Parts: sequence; C-alpha cells; structure tokens
Amino acid sequence: MNFIDTHTHLDGEEFNADRNETMQRAREAGVSHVFIPAIDLKSVETVLDTCRKYPGYAYPMLGLHPEEVRADWSDVLDQMHEYLKPGHPFIAIGEVGLDYYWSREFEHEQLMAFERQVEWSIATRLPLMIHCRKGQNEMVQMLRKYKDELPGGVFHCFTGNEHEAEELLQFSNFVLGIGGVLTFKKSHLPEVLPATVPLSRIVLETDSPYMAPVPMRGKRNESAYVRFVLEKLAKCYGVDEQTVADTTNDNVKRVFGTLNT
Repeated sequence: MNFIDTHTHLDGEEFNADRNETMQRAREAGVSHVFIPAIDLKSVETVLDTCRKYPGYAYPMLGLHPEEVRADWSDVLDQMHEYLKPGHPFIAIGEVGLDYYWSREFEHEQLMAFERQVEWSIATRLPLMIHCRKGQNEMVQMLRKYKDELPGGVFHCFTGNEHEAEELLQFSNFVLGIGGVLTFKKSHLPEVLPATVPLSRIVLETDSPYMAPVPMRGKRNESAYVRFVLEKLAKCYGVDEQTVADTTNDNVKRVFGTLNT
C-alpha cells in the first residue's frame, strides 16, 4: 500500500542529522512521494537541493509563507518569480496564504503577497498550496475574485468546522489537506469530515517536523507518520485503509498532475 505526504518541510534543519534515514523510513512505511514547500527566498534553494537528492520521490513547491511576509515582500517575490522559468521543477505555488494568528502587523502586505502568488498560479496553471490561520474570511473573499480561473490546489492543514469546510469545498478544484490534528484527543475532525467532506476531496499530509500524530505526538514529526493519519481516516469514514490510500492518491494526481511512479 502506497500513499503520498503532500506537505512536509524535509529541507528544514530539523532533519540535517538524519535526512537519509528519515526518507528511508518514509519509503518503508509506504510513502511513495513527498511534496516540499518553500517558505521564503532562502528556503527555495534548500527545497530544490533536497529534491535533487531524491529525484522522482521529493517534489518542490515555490512560495512565500504568510508568516515570512515583511515590508520587502514585493522585492522578495520578484526574486522568487525568477525561478519560474521554462523547465522549472515546481509542482505547485506554495506555501502561500494568510496567517493572522500571531499578529496583523503585515495584514495588508500578506493580502497583496497572497494575491500576487494566486496570479502566478493562474498564469502557470500550477495548483496552490494554501496556508490559512485566522484569516479564512479574507482568504475566501480573495479567491472568489478568481474562482473561475483557479487551477486548483490544497487548503493545507484543515482543522475547521462543518461550515468552514463547506465554504472551502465551493472551490471545486481544491482539496483539504488532513494531518496529525485528526488524531488528537480533542479534535472535532473525526466528526466534521465524514459529515461534510467526501473522501474524494482529501489529501494526506504531515507538515513535518510539526504536529506529529498520535501515537507520536510530542515527537518530531516525519513523513512516515502520515500512515497514522491514513489509519484514522479509514476508521472515521468506515472504509479500509487501501481505499483511503487509493482515493487520496487519485486526488493528488487530479490536483497536481501525473507523478513519476
């Protein structure tokens, strides 16, 4: 049984000491591909370097994370855009979006940076990998302007309620990224997802090294642990694990295109 981790920061320094071993554990667990988002200008190179070392297995995404948006956001994006030359290796624009959890200091800048990267997605036909925390109203309002033009994407790390899920599912080419939060004791996702979200609108992710699922909670997360998310989804939807793997793999291919297998 094979499945895909659609969001992991395996280029991060947290994996410098054992990246090869981490990748091997992922393969042994059944992970057939990993998708790695850039979060700022510096990380574009670490993401590309990591993906070059694991060809056909690790795939890069290009984006400026909302928490990394500062006053110089426009210059940073100009430099990032230089990477989108013909023949580039990126499979998505991400990790992009809005995050007002800690601060709204750069609220306007985040909105402008997000919109420019949405325009990149439309121009390149690359899907979006969207991070949104405490900004769903603003995000949805933004995306509605481009609803008929968007190529699709992932609403990464969905943890919302039924209303929020329904609001996101109106974007027909998008899926919800589900990770370790699904397994947490106080999570409402085991009830929300089967009631609102078809399995055909879900992809698996870890967001490693963050948010490790139960029974690994509190440890450094890694791609191999996406299997625990898959197992929990199977129980929530009352289907076997192979069905979750096959369906989420099909969803990935629909959003991101055909991958090397």
